[in-house]
Amino acid sequence: MAKNLTDRVRKIFRPMTEENKPNEESTAPDMTTAAEETQASTTQQEAEETTPPSAADEAAEWRDKYLRLYAEFDNYRKRSIKERGELLSTASADVIKEMLPILDDFDRAVKANETVEDLAIVKEGFVLIHNKLYKKLEGKGLSPIHAKDQVFDTDFHEAITQIPAPTPEMKGKVVDEVEKGYLLNERIIRFSKVVIGQ
Repeated sequence: MAKNLTDRVRKIFRPMTEENKPNEESTAPDMTTAAEETQASTTQQEAEETTPPSAADEAAEWRDKYLRLYAEFDNYRKRSIKERGELLSTASADVIKEMLPILDDFDRAVKANETVEDLAIVKEGFVLIHNKLYKKLEGKGLSPIHAKDQVFDTDFHEAITQIPAPTPEMKGKVVDEVEKGYLLNERIIRFSKVVIGQ
């Protein structure tokens, strides 16, 4: 009876196990093919990554880099030209703004000179205006070149003419200054026009 019972149980469960076996066998190849496919795709990607780019691709990449760099440099050049122009215009505006009070002083002096009869007052007014202008320019870095009685130096002086030296010590020196020279922040902006003793 026990033997019968075990035979029956086997008969009952045998079809179930037989049904599962083909499924397991059918899914097993599916699983292996899926694994093989992913492995094949990764090796293909690795192969694509390791293969060097073609010459045309590399040339296109370099051309793109060159064009971007050229455009960036062109933009920088245009921006710097614009900034330089703005700087020059604002710098001259600052200087002119500081000169306006001196222009006002000249206008007042001209108006006052119409009624003043004392020349000493007129002279004093012009000296004051001159000193005010000189101080403003000096504040901007302007300084005169002192040339009279100095040894002639082509770096600072421009000879207009030569005359016989009044004394032997004045030979090769500046005898007279026709037009004063100026330095702006230690750079020459105008040479002194001088007469040299010979």
